Amino acid sequence: MNRAMDKTVTIRINVHTEVLNELEYLVELHQQHGAPARMETIESLVNYVLASIADGSRRPGSWERQLLESLGLVADCAAHHRYRDRYGP
Repeated sequence: MNRAMDKTVTIRINVHTEVLNELEYLVELHQQHGAPARMETIESLVNYVLASIADGSRRPGSWERQLLESLGLVADCAAHHRYRDRYGP
């Protein structure tokens, strides 16, 4: 794992009740039936998704970038289309 990923911080986010219900259900399904990227907790699920978004932001051409593109999260500038080997600007 990238050294930058060794450190964590706590943030607070607000999630709609229905979204939380679905995330809990997803984790329950993973616990009961397994999955290729099995998540045991909502925290691990959210961390995996956020790390994927961060990786897609800095790595054009990756499968994670496809996720950003389908969500409309790629900025309309040349800087966001260049590969970066580190997180952040």
